[in-house]
Amino acid sequence: MNEIMNIDCVDDYNRIFGLETLHPLVSVVDLSKAESWPSRFVLNYGVYAVFLKDTKCGDIRYGRKMYDYRDGTIVSFGPGQVTEVELVQGYHPSALGLLFHPDIIRGTSLGHDIRQYSFFSYDSTEALHLSEREKSIIVDCFAKIRQELEQHVDKHSKRLICRNIELLLNYCLRFYERQFITRSDADDDVLSRFERLLNEYFDQNQMSESGIPTVRYFADKVCLSPNYFGDYIKKATGRTAQDYIHTKIIEIAKERILSSKLSVSQIAYELGFQYPQHFSRMFKNNTGMTPNEYRSAN
Repeated sequence: MNEIMNIDCVDDYNRIFGLETLHPLVSVVDLSKAESWPSRFVLNYGVYAVFLKDTKCGDIRYGRKMYDYRDGTIVSFGPGQVTEVELVQGYHPSALGLLFHPDIIRGTSLGHDIRQYSFFSYDSTEALHLSEREKSIIVDCFAKIRQELEQHVDKHSKRLICRNIELLLNYCLRFYERQFITRSDADDDVLSRFERLLNEYFDQNQMSESGIPTVRYFADKVCLSPNYFGDYIKKATGRTAQDYIHTKIIEIAKERILSSKLSVSQIAYELGFQYPQHFSRMFKNNTGMTPNEYRSAN
């Protein structure tokens, strides 16, 4: 069992590889300048991290799955994630990285909006693949942050550092949205598989036994992280995966309301609701009528 290295601050990471720490809360690292290299290690992140790697040098494992970590890709990690890294023997990465502690963004616009960067929770297989032009933009963002870290600290330092970090993350967000479109060869069947799995779930009456299916349930079925899966569905259709599930429930509910004499409570239990009032609330939110009003009107 490999020893877990806790990265509670950016200096913890830098000390592992013999790198300089210019700021206690933010660091831009160039792993080509690392002085020490463990061949296999486990990192428990207490900071945010974004890495741009240029060459295939080893494998990163999160949970039971390997990161899709090819040449010219970005991977991101958030606080609480644990990764296992195994490097190719005798070969060291040529990679740039940004690490920043949550404390640096507290009280800033980035701290308020950090949850919108859902790629920090793409927890298994989806790295960001970059074109040469996109890669140069990311490298330039790293350089701007590094330049600011090398300046003397003044009253503008924190704001400028955070703004540049935010710029980097916004570019990552843009490029991920581009990837949802351009990597259709890898992802074009995600939506069709989701729809098929959704139909199978209800056709086989699984909801009465297992309850209402979650987004995570379908993400696991298509071997994607819940956040990546949800973002892909939203980008491809304009609707959330949760909306898809609820729409399917309402379609089935309408059919049962009109084609049977079952009570609303019976229908609710059959559809996986623990409490009939939750079903009635969802039905009215989607149709503008209660189940009984819908039955009477039709």
